Amino acid sequence: MIFRRRKQQPQNPPTPHAGQLMQSLLAMAWFVEARDPYTGGHLWRVGRLAWLLADAAGMSPAETARVSLGGFLHDLGKVGVPDEILRKPGSLSDEEYAVIKTHPSIGMRMLAGHPLMHLAADAVGKHHERPDGRGYPAGLSGAEIPMDARIVAICDAFDAMTSHRPYRAGMPIERALSIIDQEAGKQFDAELAATFVELGRAGQFECVVGHSDDGIPLQECPMCGPTVVVRKEQKPGEHLYCRNCGGEFELKLDQSRLVALPTGNCGAAADLEPDADHALIARAIEQMTSVLPLEELIAR
Repeated sequence: MIFRRRKQQPQNPPTPHAGQLMQSLLAMAWFVEARDPYTGGHLWRVGRLAWLLADAAGMSPAETARVSLGGFLHDLGKVGVPDEILRKPGSLSDEEYAVIKTHPSIGMRMLAGHPLMHLAADAVGKHHERPDGRGYPAGLSGAEIPMDARIVAICDAFDAMTSHRPYRAGMPIERALSIIDQEAGKQFDAELAATFVELGRAGQFECVVGHSDDGIPLQECPMCGPTVVVRKEQKPGEHLYCRNCGGEFELKLDQSRLVALPTGNCGAAADLEPDADHALIARAIEQMTSVLPLEELIAR
């Protein structure tokens, strides 16, 4: 199968009101990610993977943008999970896992009343449902699970498998694809899983896995692994920090590529404060609103 990118049709620019509403959603999600240093770039990666899968599955440009938004927002409810569980370096107990399983419901409560809630509700509330009925929170199965949630479920699981954690290194892409293939029809929608695996084996995920933005790979912390996020607008000489251990890094130019080199220092409290990547959020909004008619959806 050959996957071709559709030409986007020009749209009227979004009103400031629509852009501000979208920004408020993405910023909420970003601060959830900031709590867990080992998921740096997770929201961007899941949103990007969801875009690729939705497009390959034949969804319209507007539907694809909506699914990508759901991918960015899917873990919104983890803001209600205590740090000692969210950042635990090992397996969870049954009681801790029960707390983790509340995050889709918490996410839905956070979305409640937001004018754009309906764009992301399926992904936020149902991305842990499974075709075999063994998921949560509602134990939905088969066609009961909305398409957006089915897509985000695959992308979320794939990124979790291929991302570094304190207790294990990320899996190679092929191994993660094999697991998704094996779980097709059980944990994952069979048809979407087949399309996702085909995309992955065609090399479509090489520039997503291990990255935090287009063309920007995560940098290695000697203590914690690939956890250091470089932002697109940063320049040589700037300092950045590992959000897990607090180690300081300086950006250097190496053969036209920015690399983060440890300075041996630790960041002060002010250096380690969570700070949303507003430039990345603005680019995400521009991409989504170029194909998603927000004004019409808000008015419904």
